[in-house]
Amino acid sequence: MSCVIQHGGGTGFVGRALTHLLQSRGHEVTHVSRQGGKDRISWEELSRLGLPQCDAVVNLAGENVLNPFRRWGDAFCKEVISSRVETTKTLAKAIADANQPPNAWVVVTGVGYYRPSPTAEYTEDSPGGNFDFFSRLVSSWEAAALIPEGPTRGVLVRSGVVLGRGGGAISQMLWPFWLGLGGPIGSGHQPFPWIHIQDLAGIICHALENECLQGVFNGVSPSSPATSNSTFTQEFAAALGRPALLPVPAWAVRAVFGVERAVMLLEGQKVVPKRTLESGYHFIFPDLSAALKDIVA
Repeated sequence: MSCVIQHGGGTGFVGRALTHLLQSRGHEVTHVSRQGGKDRISWEELSRLGLPQCDAVVNLAGENVLNPFRRWGDAFCKEVISSRVETTKTLAKAIADANQPPNAWVVVTGVGYYRPSPTAEYTEDSPGGNFDFFSRLVSSWEAAALIPEGPTRGVLVRSGVVLGRGGGAISQMLWPFWLGLGGPIGSGHQPFPWIHIQDLAGIICHALENECLQGVFNGVSPSSPATSNSTFTQEFAAALGRPALLPVPAWAVRAVFGVERAVMLLEGQKVVPKRTLESGYHFIFPDLSAALKDIVA
């Protein structure tokens, strides 16, 4: 299988893991990036020449919403939206215009589609998408992925917090926890929907290789609904052999990230990977403790 992946110019955290997995399974991978080159196609070439012939296209692009060095304002909001919605529209149009469309089109979005709740559990069939900035963003993102009916099957993977070495959430938390400065955020009771990076890459590969799969799949661990922020904090500290005694008050989170972004840290969703499990995907790391031990080993 030949696959075209857009994931931040070849440097994306999930994109690297997916590329490695696909290549290990004998698939050819071409990246969409700002500049072309070996095994790459630039956005300019994509617009001018169209989509290269391929069996599948995957979009993993997206500006880091929780970048603490970026102030939350109109300019950054536009970047967040453009990096997801506009790139998805461009690729969807390239697929629709292709003389030989790919067999599969996979877009990774987020569980922010579902309304935060300490009690409600959400499956792929649950409603959402129209109550705050992030739910509306995911709705627009997924709408941008729609293509006319034809030979290309569409797959949406709504991902939780991606845990893995060398990037993502762990890279931002590692040093504070090593220094004994880690602790629960806010009340600590909020759900913490998570997935190991090997499983997110695995779900995408599973969707690419199984031609009967289409529609929405939740990219979260089966034990994710039972995981709170406090549980994650305790397990992460235990994996590192460090204490986790310093809670981060809600007011400090809002001061650093702004009120809208703080929702992502102070609230959460209990998300169940119902259709993902029904599709036959077997999780490598269904358990949080084992996942974290693998990551910090």
